[in-house]
Amino acid sequence: MIALERSGIAYLPLHSGKAPSWLVRRMIRLADAIVKIIVDEYGVHEFLKRVSNPFWFQGFGCILGYDWHSSGVTTVVSGVLRTALKHEKHGLAVCGGKGKRSIQTLNDIEIMGALFNLSTSKIESLKYASRITAKIDNAAIQAGYPLYHHVIIISEDGDWAVIQQGMNVHDKTARRYHWLSTAFKDYVNEPHTAIIGDVVRKRVLDMTSGSSENCRKICVDVVKDGPRKILNALRSIRPICQESLDKWLSISSTSYIVDALYMPRNINWDALRNAYEIQPKNFEELLTIKGIGPTTIRGLALISEIIYGTPPSWKDPVKYSFAFGGKDGVPFPANKKAMDEAIKFLVEVIEKTEVDNGERTYSLKRLRSYYNIT
Repeated sequence: MIALERSGIAYLPLHSGKAPSWLVRRMIRLADAIVKIIVDEYGVHEFLKRVSNPFWFQGFGCILGYDWHSSGVTTVVSGVLRTALKHEKHGLAVCGGKGKRSIQTLNDIEIMGALFNLSTSKIESLKYASRITAKIDNAAIQAGYPLYHHVIIISEDGDWAVIQQGMNVHDKTARRYHWLSTAFKDYVNEPHTAIIGDVVRKRVLDMTSGSSENCRKICVDVVKDGPRKILNALRSIRPICQESLDKWLSISSTSYIVDALYMPRNINWDALRNAYEIQPKNFEELLTIKGIGPTTIRGLALISEIIYGTPPSWKDPVKYSFAFGGKDGVPFPANKKAMDEAIKFLVEVIEKTEVDNGERTYSLKRLRSYYNIT
């Protein structure tokens, strides 16, 4: 995996509609050929690692023929891979998708796990990975991007990569989250290979940050003390939170209010009573409890900060930009080293693909247009 740094910020329009069928058919043929070469030459693990690299993923979308700056790179490329990848040919499969398709993820995992002849325990671990990664990016990180797209790409031996995307309803921008099963040790502590988006928010609740470790522990302890104690704590800190919110809004230039700053009004008390009975061992287990969502986590984090003096991280964890950038710094400076490696790899793969010469030439020209290879 390439070590990447944040390269800058770019506006990523959230496009509506669908990719034209003639383009999708072409993308599927190219994706089939490219992935087959990667798997044959380097193995399924290399493809999972590459697809978890935001620069590589963006370059892959570009050579397939999609817009460099569109949120559709995530959804369309994932959909193309879902159709193109065949378990018997590539040793890979895509489960889930956009909108209602994402609801079928667990069923997809069951089906593909059986086709890969994975053990029951391995299939259950894949289903858990799908659930917990979605829960974390919806509840543990609160930047105003509820998820609408979730896919998990699984290999024949049970390794996986998750690519999911959320939309901000206020400014119609998107944020993409990358995960790789072999690249982290803890689901709730700095687990992502990449979080990429358009803008850096001034105030984001990030319970996955290393600096939120003590806050995570306090949240679990508070839950284990029971709902009544939580209710009393929330009542006591409500005026303080409102004062902080009013003060923040008076100096903020944003056109909308960040949800993370609000004191939650509708806590799921049934879920908290259930959590009290379960007595979760850690923050990860707390997140898995049904009904423990963003408002509950936000309330617990505020209690931890204001009453116990143990704040969470309020720094936006976004690390990368969707687009490549350019040599001249437009729309922002590019990470040339990372781009160079990604593009050279893709050029090498494309040159070996068994596709029409015209399509191969077009793809190479399109890829090279984003960066001059010397």
